Amino acid sequence: MEVTRRTFLKFSGATVLGVGLGIDVTNAKAESLTLKTQYTTETTTICPYCAVGCGVIVYSRYGRLINIEGDPDHPINEGSLCSKGSSLFQLGENEARLKVPLYRAPGSDKWEEVSWDWAISEVAKRVVKTREETFTLKNDKGETVNRTLGIASVGSAAMDNEECYIYQKFLRGLGLAYIEHQARI
Repeated sequence: MEVTRRTFLKFSGATVLGVGLGIDVTNAKAESLTLKTQYTTETTTICPYCAVGCGVIVYSRYGRLINIEGDPDHPINEGSLCSKGSSLFQLGENEARLKVPLYRAPGSDKWEEVSWDWAISEVAKRVVKTREETFTLKNDKGETVNRTLGIASVGSAAMDNEECYIYQKFLRGLGLAYIEHQARI
């Protein structure tokens, strides 16, 4: 525990008051409290809602969220969270949260559950098809450009620098010219 002037004065005052009232402070026993964050794994992360990048501490036990709070050691928010950041717990622990991908076929009016393998391979097929159909080797001046204008990407403030770097390399490798980030919008 970090001892500051304020905590020193609080404890000194409580001790003087206890001795003055005749309370035996040497035999005082701490009340046994069970904290909800006891026996949890503490992980630091960044709030995914906006581009500010507030620090968050996530407490989990056996793969389930127990508590989420602002990180007091983070230089941006210093432990405070806005109303959206304060509701982060609902992202992981919410009965209404979708847990499987949904697909609505063209012309259909209803959504159907599909497997993750099918959804990921379908997205990959569509990216490859769109890239092949819209890929440009040379522009009108005959200059080599190697780009596709048929696909665009908007990044997320929830990604850290390393994730953004890898994602950017992947997108540039596909030839994307339209790459934007949430922080600039």
